[in-house]
Amino acid sequence: MRNDYVVNYLEYLEYQKAYSKYTIKNYEDDLIEFLDFCNRESISYLKIEYSDTRLYLMYLKEHKKDTNSSINRKLSSLRGFYKYLSNKGIIKNNVFLLINGLKRDKKLPRYFEYNELEELFLVPNTNKALGQRDLLILEMLYATGVRVGELVNIKLKDINQLDRKIIICGKGNKERMVEYGDYCEEILKRYLKDGRKELLRNDSNDYLFLNHLGGVLSERGVRYILNQLIKETSLTKNISPHMLRHSFATHLLNEGCDLLSVQKLLGHESISATQVYTHITTDRLKEVYYNSFPRAKKDD
Repeated sequence: MRNDYVVNYLEYLEYQKAYSKYTIKNYEDDLIEFLDFCNRESISYLKIEYSDTRLYLMYLKEHKKDTNSSINRKLSSLRGFYKYLSNKGIIKNNVFLLINGLKRDKKLPRYFEYNELEELFLVPNTNKALGQRDLLILEMLYATGVRVGELVNIKLKDINQLDRKIIICGKGNKERMVEYGDYCEEILKRYLKDGRKELLRNDSNDYLFLNHLGGVLSERGVRYILNQLIKETSLTKNISPHMLRHSFATHLLNEGCDLLSVQKLLGHESISATQVYTHITTDRLKEVYYNSFPRAKKDD
């Protein structure tokens, strides 16, 4: 359903707040779901009351079985939307400011072990242009820890091959520098020399990653590629671009990297966003201790 206020709000997020297309799509989905609910329940969303918000929360929790983190994200979307309506003088009060977020689910980031990544990296056929591109996607996501939205927006001018560094435009258009190592460098050079030139249809296209038609590869395209690659392995895990980002962070901490450095490499504004990975590495240290320390456990 089309709603002019929603359309205007999403344009505000895109052009004034500089949110990514992926984030804006999440906001749009959340708002449309809420407006559909209001329509079914004969609730005027411009005259919504506190009791209506509680009814919506009950719908999300009991009917849709949404997780707490999913509900909190939807509440955040609605708070932002109603704040926008309030600032524009369209509504008098933002009732969503009265709603506290639910207790977050204790869900640790999923990641790949080293051997699993090695198997995954063997799948792309680097004798073909698309295979070179696909291996570079894997290597770059893992080597730099960038988000998928950041990955697809990398341009040739952002890459300093001499120093093996890439300028990344992150959330809120904030720039940071990431580095890449030998494996990523090797496939990057090959892709730029062969694969990308074969895929390129328009010389003015400055983006690093191209689709099979020579256009800019989308975030959705990257997800599709990863899903196809994982099917060619013996791995039973689902895959997403963020799992490679989680693997990057987890493996750095496992090898002794300090938390502040990982925070900067990931582009996190707050250290609390990075601390979730310490739970994983703590479990890993416990496993290493009990398997390695001679007096950790008695023999039967």
